[in-house]
Order: sequence, then C-alpha cells, then structure tokens
Amino acid sequence: MISPNGPKTVILKLKGMPVYKTLIVVDTEDTSLIEQFPNVISFETYLHEFPKRNEPKTRIINLCDTRTYLSKGYYCSLLAEARNHLVLPSVKTINQLRQTSDENISWLPQQLSKMSAIQGAISTWICFGQSSEAGLESVAEKLFKQFPAPILKLVVSDEDGHWYASIERGAFSDLGAEARQQCLAHLSHFTQTVWRIHERKKRHRWDMAILVNPQESVPPSSKEAIARFVKAAHKLGIEAHTVTPEELTNLAYFDALFIRETTAIDHHTYQLANKAEQLGLVVMDDAQSILRCCNKVYLHDAFSYQGVPSLRTDVVMDASIATLQELEDKFGYPLVLKMPEGSFSRGVFKVKDRAELRDKLEVLLADSALVLAQEYLYTDYDWRIGVLNGRAIYACRYLMARNHWQIYNHGAKRFVSGGFETLPTFEVPKRVLDAALRASKIIGQGLYGVDVKEVNGRAYVLEVNDNPSIDHKVEDAYLGDELYMQIMGEFHRRLEARGR
Repeated sequence: MISPNGPKTVILKLKGMPVYKTLIVVDTEDTSLIEQFPNVISFETYLHEFPKRNEPKTRIINLCDTRTYLSKGYYCSLLAEARNHLVLPSVKTINQLRQTSDENISWLPQQLSKMSAIQGAISTWICFGQSSEAGLESVAEKLFKQFPAPILKLVVSDEDGHWYASIERGAFSDLGAEARQQCLAHLSHFTQTVWRIHERKKRHRWDMAILVNPQESVPPSSKEAIARFVKAAHKLGIEAHTVTPEELTNLAYFDALFIRETTAIDHHTYQLANKAEQLGLVVMDDAQSILRCCNKVYLHDAFSYQGVPSLRTDVVMDASIATLQELEDKFGYPLVLKMPEGSFSRGVFKVKDRAELRDKLEVLLADSALVLAQEYLYTDYDWRIGVLNGRAIYACRYLMARNHWQIYNHGAKRFVSGGFETLPTFEVPKRVLDAALRASKIIGQGLYGVDVKEVNGRAYVLEVNDNPSIDHKVEDAYLGDELYMQIMGEFHRRLEARGR
C-alpha cells in the first residue's frame, strides 16, 4: 500500500534557501517506485490531505496519466498550481501536449535527418529529458525543455527519406519493466541534482529571453553590450538569459523577449515576436514595429501622410523607358534605389546613369514587386537618434565609411563602417530631435533608432530602425551603463504594469 500513515518526505535544505518538500504523486501502485522513493503518495492522498498547515515549500512530480482532459493527472497539476506547489508537468504543458501539432515540433524531422545513427521507425520513452535510445540524447533534452513533463513518448519514422515525428504524454503505468527501472534512475538524478541546482539560483521576479545570433556578421549589439543588458536586468529583478533561435523552444517559460538579432518579416524574429505577444510576454521589438520598420514602402507612405520631413521618394514598379525617363526628370543623377526590406545599408544602390539605373532596377524588381527611388543627398554623417517609448535616450553621428557614400560599405575588406561621435541628446539640434520623435511616434512605443540627415538647416528622416545598434563604447559612450538601465527599466515598468 502507498504510505498508509501519511508520506515520508524528502527535505532539501540549502544554505540561504527555503526548505523544500518533494512529493511524487501516482494514480496506480508500483512496488519498485515505493521502495526507492519514500515520498510517493496516491492522488487521493494528495487530494484530501494537502495542503497542510505550516508545511514547507512543496514540489510535486506528477506521474499520473495526464492524457485525458479532467483526469486525475490533470487535476493533480491543477490543484498543485492552486496550492502554490511547484509542479511538473504544469497545466500549461499538459495542454500544450494535448494540442501538439507538426508546427510545434517542426524542428524535429530536420534534426533527425542529420542523425545517421537513427534509421527506420522508432518508438521510445523520454524520462526527465533522458532517452535510452542511442543518438537521441540531444533530441530528448530539447523536447524536455520544450515540453517539461516527466514522461514523454516519441515516435519517429523514415518514409522514403522523409522523417515524421509525434510526441505525446505518458504515465509511469505505461512503462514496461526495463523502461521503469531506467525512469526510476532518471527520476533519482532529477530530484537530487537538477532541481537542487535550480534552487541555488537567486529567484527573480521576472525571466527574460535575449535573442541573439552568434553567426551574424553585424549584430545589433556586441557581446559586451549584451553582458551589460544582462547586468542591468539583474539589478531590476529580471533574470535575463541569452538564447539563440534554436534554443528558444519554450517561449512560455519567459515573461519578456528582447530581440537583439537583426529582424525581418519573412523570418523567425517576426514569428517569435508574434508568438511571444500571443503568450502575453513583453516584447521588444514587437511584431507591429518589425512589420512597419522593415518595409521602407510603409515608412515612405506613412511619412508622406503624417507630414514627417523626408527625402523625395517614388515607388517604382517597372523598368520601362517611360519610368526611367520619369525618374531622370524628377531626381537627376545620381539617385538612390532601395529594396523595400533591408538593413545595415544592404539592398541600397547609388546609380549614376540610365544604364546603371535600368540594370539595378531589374535586379531589385526580380525580388520585389516594388522598389524605392530616392533623391541623393550627400552629407558627411547621418544622425542616429535612439528613441524609447517616445523619449530620446541617445544620439550619435555616424560618419560615412571611408571612400564610400554610406555608413556601411559591405564591399570593403577593411573599414566596413565609418567613425562615430556620441553626444548627449540635449546637444542635438532641435529640428533633428523633433523629426526623429515624430517619425518614431508613427511606428509605436518601442525601442527605435531614427536615421536623420541634416542639410542647410533642415532635417530629413531616412528611416526608423526597430532593432537599432547598441554597442559598447559606441551608443553608450555618453550614458555608459545608464543606457542599459533605461532600456531594462522600460521592460521592468511594462512587466509590473502587466502583472504576473
């Protein structure tokens, strides 16, 4: 019988940390489980005898069958959450597994196809992120991170070179004798090491994912800047974790998403921003800002409609002789052609004659139905005004790259970008600051970098960047660590306004 006189409990006490009691809840009796773990109780016991007065902090490992909605396993996790017990799996995880689609595990077939050791059809159990199937160790760990449940069943098959996979919940009672022994070993390891390790970490009020891509040649923030974001977040009670797109498998774990990877609409950054917002996370860049900033056609139209001062621009649909003539008459040479979607000066060309105009137009129109043609206005530098929630927080003058007409020269082997000068915002000409704030207001209330040219006493907004560069010793050269504190402070303000 299961603990007839009430459960014995495993107490974990670490210096400076609260005392924890771990209970393992089951819906069927199993001698091997009871013999190895004295803290096993039935669902009925958990239902009727808990919570107890003055009990220590309690953690529940729910080994009941959770596959059926409103089953004992479902209610075990639901009651645990109502009783402020830390439970594995959570109700959210149970529901995620009930509604798992190919989209949720779209990464799995691709990863399996790269594993030469995996062949044919396989059905295997994953217990606490561990698999006994050779070659599936990394897959098991990743699935457990995405769906943190004690027992998962993974079924994969290879049909004519195409991999198919499914994942579903499992219960301890489903396991055969050998699988049960392996699961008991993984359970012991998990309770004695994994959860203990997590206890040692200082508990923060909020968790943030900072999305980065180590493979980017020109990332929005350097490693030094990212480290300062993490430090600033920590001071405000936010535990910030840097993650790559491949690692960000369980967005629901986090309270906030800070995208520090170059964004695009047809890209995982936009997809993740959308998904994070649907889950209720505080997000920068938010999906709407990405959508608006990443397309220069939208910016041109919005600037024209809202009266934001900007360079003369036409939207071009073809490279006909009539169109070429019209552009020559309006802008003369040189003029600038821009791909609607692009960043860091990519997809931008300066053309000096009709032959070059036609050639570049045809190249750009092969990838986009619309192309922007813009007057050419040379300056020694462009202003970049950093705007956060409608307020200017930093200002830089970016000098043109050596022997080039843009800030970035992607064709150069050296001196890819020009120099810079960082100033306090109160030293920026009022017309430049006003134009930047007006332009960013059209986009939203996020974090933006507004590029502005200043010629003959007039300001011209070039574009608004939803994912502005923030590098150590560049954009933070004037404010220092205060710049990172202001940005993390905005996250903190929004998190507190949202509530838990």
